[in-house]
Amino acid sequence: MADQDQNTRSVTLHPLDSASGYPVCPGLFDRNGAVPLGYDGAVSFTVHSAGATAVTLLLYHRGEEKPYSEIVFPKTYRIGSVWSMVVFGLDISQFEYAYSVDGPWDPEKGLLFDRRHELLDIYAKAVTGQRIWGKKDDVPKYRARVVRTSYDWDNDHQSVPMEDLVIYELHVRGFTMGKSAGVTAPGTFQGLREKIPYLKWLGITAVEMMPIFEFDEMQNCRHFDGKELIDYWGYNTVSYFAPNTSYCSEQEYNHEGDELRSLIRDLHAAGIQVILDVVFNHTAEGNEDGPFISFKGFDNNIYYMLTPDGNYYNFSGCGNTVNCNHPVVQELIVECLRYWTVNYHIDGFRFDLASILGRNEDGSPMEYPPLLYRLARDPLLSGVKLIAEAWDAGGMYQVGSFPAWSRWAEWNGKYRDALRSYLKGDIWMAPEAAKRMIGSPDLYSDKPAEQGRSPRGYLGYNSSVNFITCHDGFTLYDLYAYNGKHNEANGWGNSDGADDNRSWNCGEEGPSSNPEIEKLRTRMMKNAMGILLMSRGTPMFLAGDEFANTQFGNNNAYCQDNEISWLDWNYCDKNRDILEFTKGMIAFRKQHDCIRRDLKAAKCGFPNISVHAGTPWNALITKDTKAMYVVYAGYDENTRDDDIVCVCLNVWWEGVEIQLPDLPEGKSWHLVASTAGEERGMAWKRVVMQPRSLAVLVAESYIPPQR
Repeated sequence: MADQDQNTRSVTLHPLDSASGYPVCPGLFDRNGAVPLGYDGAVSFTVHSAGATAVTLLLYHRGEEKPYSEIVFPKTYRIGSVWSMVVFGLDISQFEYAYSVDGPWDPEKGLLFDRRHELLDIYAKAVTGQRIWGKKDDVPKYRARVVRTSYDWDNDHQSVPMEDLVIYELHVRGFTMGKSAGVTAPGTFQGLREKIPYLKWLGITAVEMMPIFEFDEMQNCRHFDGKELIDYWGYNTVSYFAPNTSYCSEQEYNHEGDELRSLIRDLHAAGIQVILDVVFNHTAEGNEDGPFISFKGFDNNIYYMLTPDGNYYNFSGCGNTVNCNHPVVQELIVECLRYWTVNYHIDGFRFDLASILGRNEDGSPMEYPPLLYRLARDPLLSGVKLIAEAWDAGGMYQVGSFPAWSRWAEWNGKYRDALRSYLKGDIWMAPEAAKRMIGSPDLYSDKPAEQGRSPRGYLGYNSSVNFITCHDGFTLYDLYAYNGKHNEANGWGNSDGADDNRSWNCGEEGPSSNPEIEKLRTRMMKNAMGILLMSRGTPMFLAGDEFANTQFGNNNAYCQDNEISWLDWNYCDKNRDILEFTKGMIAFRKQHDCIRRDLKAAKCGFPNISVHAGTPWNALITKDTKAMYVVYAGYDENTRDDDIVCVCLNVWWEGVEIQLPDLPEGKSWHLVASTAGEERGMAWKRVVMQPRSLAVLVAESYIPPQR
């Protein structure tokens, strides 16, 4: 299926006036941005500004500093606060464009109009000057390019339920930038595309890409200890509708995004969904001292939350806060997500610092945030996943209380904290860890929202994205190799990054030549990966954790475009044991539906999920519980039999005996995985769990030995 041609209209427009020597006519007022019309070199340019008194279109030859033409929008080409003009006789391959916007300058009222600023189109589909990573073009301004899209998706459509996802969080550049990646186009969409066979082999069903909207990695460039530090992660968005052109392996003049589309199409063909990490809580324009890119110059007092004296509220920790619940900004965000859903076939969005999306224009939390409700009920977005990072830098923490409207899922930060603590031996966390393992029913009740109005309705375990590691914090290896963060390379005296890591170095800080310590670390990593993949809810882990990649103790590598952040694929061979273990656990999760969802009631009478404090049907998990197990059970209509799985965890440094539940006649427990290295096979009813170990058992038919 080819993209719908959104650039043409059935009605042909004709020149009515002349502006700066170009024939013009009123444009497509209901189509934001630059839209090529497909005849007579006609392009419709549409912008909106409530406070502007004049708008000028600036046309540049490619790479030139000065515009070759300045076309003032006629006063009559305005409806309300929308300015729209069709310019005829343009060759979209030969120019770049920007805007100059005039209006009042009154900073105390948040009005920052200045016609001297060259402003990027807020709805630009491609941004120039960013093509080569790490290199700033000679022309330091952001400009837009007109894009014409016609891409054959070849009937690309799929839908995968949340409970069937195994989410793999990755950074497009860092995933393949290291030489060990062995790809022909390192650090690009194409490089990631070359790694699809690996992702499929591992069993991944969704990739969550860290920001791929256009950002300027060089904007806050600085040098420390002889190294260049840049905005590697990309959380300072420059343009919401444009893919990051430096992630492309080749120049895509006027059809930017095709390489990304090919990546998404091939991921879908491999059964892998695509989730984008999106940043609507702040922009790259920063605070009062930051640059004028677009929003400040078009309507600063609309796009940002401002204090009564015109300064920026900073609930993002990045200098400014987007005024998400203003109607104009709501429209921008909704249109953006619709654009990526329709034109790039995106399957889901993870919203960075999503609690900001629920703040009022004065920064106060809203009980019924209109933006979150709109996104939950938007018809075009009804099939995509909406995942919230349910907190912000202003102190709002909403895990388990986010306005979800029975639609939103959440990064379950409480799962991360509880399991990190319990796994390293903090047994007083046992009661909470048990709840997190079974889908956090205390947080995510699947009761319908009250009278359809309550924003607190959740989707049960489908609202919980479980994770122990992500881009923000230690890698899985570092979690068990460092007691404290080591961010010295960031240049802030190790003051940046989280201090509450709940990590344990297993006896020695950093890399160790002690084989016993490395053996223990491997077991701890397997315990964490195993319990994550055996928990109810959607599992997510950081790329490289499956083969024990390290960031050398840096838990905030946002500025490290080097070996600290790039994956070292040599670890695939060095740490083959944990890689194969992870692959096996993913496959086992897929094979047993009872782990992922509630099946019909088991014939044997076991409930769907039960937690046992070391002995059968003893559900009293206390702050002294050193070992516990979870039993999943249900009737599998495909096998016409009960599917019963038992996941046992001992976090203590000594062995602990547990007793397994009796099974129906003709069945016995069989060990299928053990982080203590125990042999697979039939297990006795009483099992001694080895120190700091995890075991997975399944009920299978018992065949007595032949006499």
